Amino acid sequence: MNMRHIEAFRAVMISGSVVGAARLLNVTQPGVSRTIGLLELRLGYALFQRKGRRLVPTPEAEALYREVEHLYVGIDRITQVAYDIGHHRAGALRVATLPALAQWFIPRLIALFLETRPKVRVFVQTLPSTQIAELVATRQFDIGVVELPMSKSGVSVRPLPASRIVAVLPARHRLAGQDRIALRDLAGERLVLPSPQSYLRYQIDDAFNRQGITPDVVAETPTSPLVCALVAEGSGVGLVSAWTPMPNDDARIVQRPLKERLHSQYACMRPENAVPMALADEFQALLETRMQAMAPRNA
Repeated sequence: MNMRHIEAFRAVMISGSVVGAARLLNVTQPGVSRTIGLLELRLGYALFQRKGRRLVPTPEAEALYREVEHLYVGIDRITQVAYDIGHHRAGALRVATLPALAQWFIPRLIALFLETRPKVRVFVQTLPSTQIAELVATRQFDIGVVELPMSKSGVSVRPLPASRIVAVLPARHRLAGQDRIALRDLAGERLVLPSPQSYLRYQIDDAFNRQGITPDVVAETPTSPLVCALVAEGSGVGLVSAWTPMPNDDARIVQRPLKERLHSQYACMRPENAVPMALADEFQALLETRMQAMAPRNA
């Protein structure tokens, strides 16, 4: 059997006649009759009985038709998938992001992205910027969200709106009632800070040094959400990007803007010279739009 035999057989089953099958397939009636005759010859049994102008399927034909319909259901599904891919409603997107943005911002963004793309699958992983750059450069991820500055061959980098650095305090801390916190207010406070290898920590240390303050650092961690968790447990006061603490999430902590204008800078990273990917383009555009919309709160 080949697809020509199957198409002719299915057309006769649907239309009930050779004339109807010929119209469905846009071929001649003798062509349909010959194809059905060849199919019956190859199978070794009759598929139809002629009653007037109609062809009545045999029990064998009915059984065969049920299997043929399974095939066409699969073809219809493939057709729909192909349409969805063309209209960016299906496919897969691989996203790597920093832990600082993975607590709430990126999950909300992905949920919003998937609202109009129900057949798209997203794989997301949290990693440090250097690992994200390596995996994006080797095309293991379609898009990465990293902290600047970052230099890596094989990738293109597009900066995102800057975010201020904020103080995260226990809700009952003596400074929690202030609208803004100055670095000088933190002199003598137990501090929970990003690890020394991060650019964020470099800015914090530099700002303290310029004011002649020696910070009392009791804990360091490369993941900003862990800074917030340590603050929530009462370990000290933390300094993180404003994107890190989830808005109105944990009643044990509050965030306050710094009087000093310190900022963190994130960027979208994509494989260089890669085949254009519509899903990645749309995700990046959504990321930029949402960050820009929220930027005034974080400025």
